[in-house]
Amino acid sequence: MLATLIIGLREGLEAALIVGMIAAFLRRNGSSLKPMWLGVGAAVLISAGIGIVLELLAAALPQQQQEAMETLIGAAAVAIVTLMILWMSKNARSMKSALETHAGAALKAGSVFALAGMAFLAVLREGIETAVFMVAAFQSSLSPVSAGTGAVLGLVIASGIGLLLFRGAIKINLTRFFAVTGAFLVFVAAGLVMKSLRTAHEAGWLNIGQDATLSLARLAPNGSARAAILTGVFGIPNDPRLVEVLGWALYLLPMLAFVLWPRTWRPSVGSLPRFQFAAAGSFGVAALTLAICAPLALAPAPSPLASTPVLTASGQPAGTIRVTVAKAKSGIELSMNPVEGPSSTFALTGHGTESHAGRTAEVFTAEAVQGETADPEKVSSADLAGLNGGRMPVGISAQQNPGPFDADWNHKGKLTVWLVNGVVLDAVNDAAATLTLRGGGLAASRTIAVAAVGQWHVPEDLVSASAKELTAHESAVSEISLWSVYLPIVIFISALFLLRLGRKSHRRARQRDMQT
Repeated sequence: MLATLIIGLREGLEAALIVGMIAAFLRRNGSSLKPMWLGVGAAVLISAGIGIVLELLAAALPQQQQEAMETLIGAAAVAIVTLMILWMSKNARSMKSALETHAGAALKAGSVFALAGMAFLAVLREGIETAVFMVAAFQSSLSPVSAGTGAVLGLVIASGIGLLLFRGAIKINLTRFFAVTGAFLVFVAAGLVMKSLRTAHEAGWLNIGQDATLSLARLAPNGSARAAILTGVFGIPNDPRLVEVLGWALYLLPMLAFVLWPRTWRPSVGSLPRFQFAAAGSFGVAALTLAICAPLALAPAPSPLASTPVLTASGQPAGTIRVTVAKAKSGIELSMNPVEGPSSTFALTGHGTESHAGRTAEVFTAEAVQGETADPEKVSSADLAGLNGGRMPVGISAQQNPGPFDADWNHKGKLTVWLVNGVVLDAVNDAAATLTLRGGGLAASRTIAVAAVGQWHVPEDLVSASAKELTAHESAVSEISLWSVYLPIVIFISALFLLRLGRKSHRRARQRDMQT
């Protein structure tokens, strides 16, 4: 509620000041205020419509696309509030004279539409900024009702202050007001940076820097007032990831310094280019240092095992398996070396990817997998008891049906292998069979299910160990990429931006010197 209240108050007051300045100028010139109010009303309606459409569009999308939409809205909100703070710092003093100049030109032209259009565009800019920022704040809020109440209160208070300022009933130090609210909005925008980085990961766009940093659960337990302030107002989750903390700090610190830096400490017009060039050089050196000195050593990736042990359904060693790439690029070949009997080779076909054991793995399957040994055409009573778990099937007696029996086998089930970067994460043969018996004293044919014929699986502890090893390696890779590649790129882009500002300031200083 507090975040949306401040947003509504600041943005609403900016719009109210613009409207008040235009209204005061028109009143001094004895002109009607109706065209201005027409432009203001149209801008308010369009801004509200944009906010509603963005919220409805995000709500109608599937989950992953919702996260992507929230990322884009959050990034737009951060960009808008940043430009708003920079623009207000640069143009606050000249805003009144600029508005009066445009209003005077519209009056001289005698165009009602020009005057309405000026008010429309002036308020529309503030309205769109407010709509996008409000939508982003609503998505980060713990309570939409509370957030909406704060927004309405902020806009109402801003309208009241604007009216009182217009009538001269109160005076307010606008410079201090915008400095204080600007500093607060910097914290809110920094929280939106964290939120956008979180939703970007959930949308599948950002996978680097996802290591946990610290837990704020003790400092701000869920449901507490501190959690409402930390998460609901400032947008800081209680389990921030590394990339989120870096994004928060890289945005917050320079923007907060810009807003709160005393004017008396700011460099003069003549020294500003040198200051900007020095800052650009420092950022460039920092980027180069990170790129060179960031840890590049990395443990080798987990390599495919020469053979992976597998167990029977009862937990006994069944043999080992080995996976090789098949001649057909869409599949693999699996060699099974049982404890007893000859080896077998199976051709498996790829079926895309799926989540398995906490990992995204390639899936390969083969249907109707046979047992590792040839199926016998004759089955004795002892063999039948062994296939049925040590006892004769119900309805078959060793005395009345001594065997041997003619056997027809029908295999079902499939063999499935999950691979991650060529490493066997898991494999299972869930094959089963039905056995049709004839002769051996049976009056009629009998069909029975054979328990665990050829079934085997990779031990669970080996699957868990492989998943942890793969995850640890990928986490290390992403962390090194973050520190040695992505973060230096961000700092280097900042250096180029400062260099460009320095060149512009230098040209302006030279032009000013030539004019004087």
